[in-house]
Amino acid sequence: SLSGRHYVVIERNSFWADLTIGRDAYRIVSLPKAEANGLEGISALPRCLKVLLENNLRHLGEGMVTDETLAAFTNWLNGGRNLAEVAFYPARVMMPDSSGIPVLCDLAAMRDAMAEQGRDPTQVNPVRPVDLIMDHAVQAIHAGGADSARRNVLEEYRQNEERYAVAKWAQNAFANLRVVPPSQGICHQINLEHLARVVWTDEGPDGRIAYPDSLVGGDSHTTTINALAVLGWGVGGIEAMSALLGEPIGIRLPEVVGVRLTGEIAPGVTATDVVLTLTQRLRALGVTQKFVEFFGPAVGELPVPTRATIANMCPEYGASCAFFGVDNRTLQYLKDTDRTAQVPLVEAYARHQGMWMDDAEPVFTEVMEFDLTSVVTSVAGPDLPHRLVPLSDAAGVARDTIGNRNGPSGSGMRAGDLAIASITSCTNTSNPEVMLAAGLLARNAVARGLKVRPAIKTSLSPGSRVVVDYLRSTGLMEPLQELGFSVAGFGCMTCGGGSGELKPQAAAAAAEGLPLTAILSGNRNFTGRVHPQVSNAYLASPPLVVAFALAGTMLTDIATDPIGVDCEGQPVLLADIWPDTGEIAALTPSAFRRENFADRYADVEAGGDLWEAISTSSASTFNWDPDSQLIQKPPFLETARPLAGRKPVRAAAILALFGDFLTTDHISPGGYISSGTNVADYLESQGVARTALGTFVQRRCNPGVMVRGTFNNSRIQNLMLSGALGGRTLHQPDNAEMWIEEAAADYRSEGRPMVVVAGKGYGAGSSRDWAAKGPHLLGVDAILAEGFERIHRTNLVGMGIAPLEMAEGTLDSLGLTGTETVDLPGLIDGVAVGAKLTARFTSPDGAVRDVPLTLRIDTESEMAWFRAGGLMPYVLSRFAEASTLFEETIE
Repeated sequence: SLSGRHYVVIERNSFWADLTIGRDAYRIVSLPKAEANGLEGISALPRCLKVLLENNLRHLGEGMVTDETLAAFTNWLNGGRNLAEVAFYPARVMMPDSSGIPVLCDLAAMRDAMAEQGRDPTQVNPVRPVDLIMDHAVQAIHAGGADSARRNVLEEYRQNEERYAVAKWAQNAFANLRVVPPSQGICHQINLEHLARVVWTDEGPDGRIAYPDSLVGGDSHTTTINALAVLGWGVGGIEAMSALLGEPIGIRLPEVVGVRLTGEIAPGVTATDVVLTLTQRLRALGVTQKFVEFFGPAVGELPVPTRATIANMCPEYGASCAFFGVDNRTLQYLKDTDRTAQVPLVEAYARHQGMWMDDAEPVFTEVMEFDLTSVVTSVAGPDLPHRLVPLSDAAGVARDTIGNRNGPSGSGMRAGDLAIASITSCTNTSNPEVMLAAGLLARNAVARGLKVRPAIKTSLSPGSRVVVDYLRSTGLMEPLQELGFSVAGFGCMTCGGGSGELKPQAAAAAAEGLPLTAILSGNRNFTGRVHPQVSNAYLASPPLVVAFALAGTMLTDIATDPIGVDCEGQPVLLADIWPDTGEIAALTPSAFRRENFADRYADVEAGGDLWEAISTSSASTFNWDPDSQLIQKPPFLETARPLAGRKPVRAAAILALFGDFLTTDHISPGGYISSGTNVADYLESQGVARTALGTFVQRRCNPGVMVRGTFNNSRIQNLMLSGALGGRTLHQPDNAEMWIEEAAADYRSEGRPMVVVAGKGYGAGSSRDWAAKGPHLLGVDAILAEGFERIHRTNLVGMGIAPLEMAEGTLDSLGLTGTETVDLPGLIDGVAVGAKLTARFTSPDGAVRDVPLTLRIDTESEMAWFRAGGLMPYVLSRFAEASTLFEETIE
């Protein structure tokens, strides 16, 4: 026992047992006991499903959990498949401010509705513990200077005071809500380093209950925590609200892909290279809506931060989670991060439940072999995380992407030059090995006299303050700063599109139409996400970000060619300055010190003077400011369309027509609001200065802004307009070109239904609920696509929009122009979980094509939302029913 403590299990009844560790006693649902009492074979389940099974056993008899639910787990063992619906009751909910503040506004609107009905508004309250972490608003407006972080924080508070006032009001108004103020770090890294317990405890009627820590988070990269054997995944704000209000999450029992890890990571290859390679392999395998679990002889050699890098990018390969079991690495990480007191319970619980990683191979739906030795240094790009490019091919791919534009522009820059180089994102800043590697490469480069071109905007935005502590303690902060990688803030920043303005020379080049590039250590590089003026973006490890910044362009083959010339005029190769693996290993233990975590997380809720200066109300309902252009009362209870009152979808207009992998960034941008757009014109008409437009993230609680931004990414391509980019469409039948929001308004005034048609991978990317809220406000009835990403599909249902799945290849075979009308018979009176429906496309010349569809409402709980017109009206009706029952009981 690594913990040095002994434990004993005392059986009491069919499922429950006592777990005693020294003088501490806990009640637990015992999986071995459950197996002995009828659930045969469950010890062979994947560890992630054992967590889900325990969750259902503990809630047996509540709501949707029945004996049949439990039987589904044993049936799953026959082939690793069973589509039965099961429940998930997460222990807690976590949200960043980007999705969390809109959720708080939705809750505030529900409280208003309760008050208007003469009921107690405080009944709308989180049932489960909620952590709201303010990490998405800070932007790299200032970068490269010693005071960049301080200046960015001041600007953050200036721009977001109204948003943060909502959070402070909620902190007072709601129980079970903890707010982590700005400048502490990124929610996923804070969760990994501090919040997660691995085994959760509560006080029950018969004493303390211990059970697996679990959560859902309002950001897709919540899966980071799977590295610590905590089951959790990202959901949209719509589903997060359901979870925090106590509703179970209904899911189909997932297939589980086992990834057998063998071999070892070669010297010089980083955890980033491993995850980029895995992302490509798993995306090609097809793991959408499946669980992934890692096992095999090499898994025990991976430290938790490397596992976290792998688990973080789970959304990029499309899975719901990327799970690692508990082992000695897990326990050591808890000790290293000042959670030693949790170790005895975690070890005892995991060993008893069969959740400890050992040599036993569970039953999986299928197994993918992955040899770590095969991984080579790589990047991903220029526009999707799963487009793996070995470093040796990167220059060629970049050259092919930009074409023949090799001459200098009037700005002096060339096509392919870097405009942004950023070490950012919880994907990599949670991993000390790659961060130390970046610092060592910077040290070696500075020693040779290498510099970064002044046109490149460089920044460092760690996911927690501990990163700066260990970089400073090892003397590696200074060389990073010397190359321009000064701390710009503690938040998502460039990874989430908060990259600030380009430097003047790069901005001038972009204005000339020169294709410029970004290199970042983030997890997403969708077109237009990093910066609207940057054509291409590549993901890479932190040391490679520094190396490419020194080269200044993606067109240099840094694998073989010099990346620069030293102070003596001698060429410098990447191999000359690449950090030694042994030195990284030697520095890691002293850098990753328990004391740093103890100091930084001693009072994570303290916000400092700027936070304390924000005034707020103590009232139980929120005081909306009618003149605010940041915070407005959500309209979704008024705009909800219950199924019973809907009209049949006949002669629907195709609002827009898209190809494959339309991401939520395309559907609902998160970056800067550009001048000259319909959104900018709207804000200016409301009195907002052109210099204060800000970002879509900041204005997510302004429906007027967000509905105009829907399908309005600067790089989105509506196939109804040949080759054009941006949020335009052709209104039918007059074929008039206009903004998509304008066309939707016309169709609504005509009383005409609307659909959107797209290819496969619809809704990939971020969990943002506005990618569903926006189409809802536009009036879209259904999305017809060849495949949906998990989170976005659920968000659509939660807003009362029907996700209708076509077979792959349908879009090409139809040859649509967008001038067709669409009938959806059965969408009103034929809805059921997984119903088979038909779409009838009618061309202007009268030609008709019928296309089979599957209604991707996957569970009965989702169907209940859809019938109510969305999650908010469904939940509000539940609160009203509970209030009526309470009043009748009192009487």
